[in-house]
Amino acid sequence: MKGLDYNVALAVFFPWYVLAEIPSNIMMKRTSPSLWLCIIMVAWGVCMTLMGLVTNFASLLVVRMALGLAEGGLFPGVTFYITLWYRRHECGFRMAIFFSAATLAGAFGGLLARYISEMKGVGGRPGWAWIFILEGLVTIVVAFFAKWVINDSPATAKFLTPEERTEVVARLKADRTSLADEYDTKYLFDALKDWKIWVHMFITIGMLIYYCFGLWLKLTALDRHLHSSIFDLSVLPTIVKNMGYSNNASQLMSVPPYVLGCFATISGGYLADRSMKRGPYMIFFCVIAIIGFILLISTSNPHVQYAGTFLAVSGIYPNVPMGVAWNGNNIGGTTKRAVGIAMHVGFGNLGGVISGFAYRKTDAPRYFSGHGLLIATVTMSCCLSIFMTIYLARENARREEAMCAQGLTLDKYTEEMKVSERTKGDNATFFRYTI
Repeated sequence: MKGLDYNVALAVFFPWYVLAEIPSNIMMKRTSPSLWLCIIMVAWGVCMTLMGLVTNFASLLVVRMALGLAEGGLFPGVTFYITLWYRRHECGFRMAIFFSAATLAGAFGGLLARYISEMKGVGGRPGWAWIFILEGLVTIVVAFFAKWVINDSPATAKFLTPEERTEVVARLKADRTSLADEYDTKYLFDALKDWKIWVHMFITIGMLIYYCFGLWLKLTALDRHLHSSIFDLSVLPTIVKNMGYSNNASQLMSVPPYVLGCFATISGGYLADRSMKRGPYMIFFCVIAIIGFILLISTSNPHVQYAGTFLAVSGIYPNVPMGVAWNGNNIGGTTKRAVGIAMHVGFGNLGGVISGFAYRKTDAPRYFSGHGLLIATVTMSCCLSIFMTIYLARENARREEAMCAQGLTLDKYTEEMKVSERTKGDNATFFRYTI
């Protein structure tokens, strides 16, 4: 590939990825998680395998677009699935564990791909092709087992006793405050018209520009010049090599920032769940990330830049699952929540289109345009997080005052009163937002 071919190949994935997300979550709601998630896995496994068989740039673009369409429903689908099992202030930690898998992939994926690429010549295929072929085949195999492993809901879970099912369903109903669970297109339009969801979408896109860039860098294996080091276009190994380390050593030195990012993601999710707050943590991690990118852009000293990558990764990565959890916590009703989460993740992943052109070969090794863009977008995310934290706190206080004026408290709300407002979602008078 030459010129902007790599950037184009990276970017074409994301529009199709985004387009798939809302329809995919609706399909999962209309069918079942066990069936739909397995269909998604088989589809993207086939597409990933085909990526190892491409012979020209045009076929690569076609397969990349198909992969985006197939894989688009995974993250919003799994995120929505988690909300079906756990109470609102139990979801963040679980989502953090799920999203941290991508962090670990960033840490060790390059090392694994390096060894797989040694299969060069096997079956007449280049080494990079086997990275995609093996990943695709493993995904297909796992998908066939997943159909029988995934339980659709607590009410039908095979690993729970009848008493446990009743208890889990009851605690979820109490947490969700008896809001509507059935499918209706009304709730789809309610999500599309909810300005709060749109604010969360802009919060997320500011961070996913960086997140998507790191997550999809494995495509660089297709460049014939990169067969020896799959992440040579990544900022981090470039910094490490400038510190005097070899290619192999730079791969190993690239692991610690991602490990710290994984630890920060899980720790942040846990603490946010325990405190039942997310906004303050979002703001804190945004500030950490901004400091990290300032260190990256302001100096050519590789040691200072290396320290900056620790802050950048540990600031960005925790806010991806936490932002989804915060948005999901504040959407009332199952269908509206499914659509709202898909909107959130989908719009955020448009950052992948931007990231494909933010970090270019011609900008190496300082990447001024990429770092500058991220300082701006993460600052935007921080400001919007501050706004939402203040707004949601005031709205909760307003609802409390309105309820007190009628001589009511949340404890005095009867089931009949809640049922009368079940279609209002998070606009119901008894719904309280997570700050």
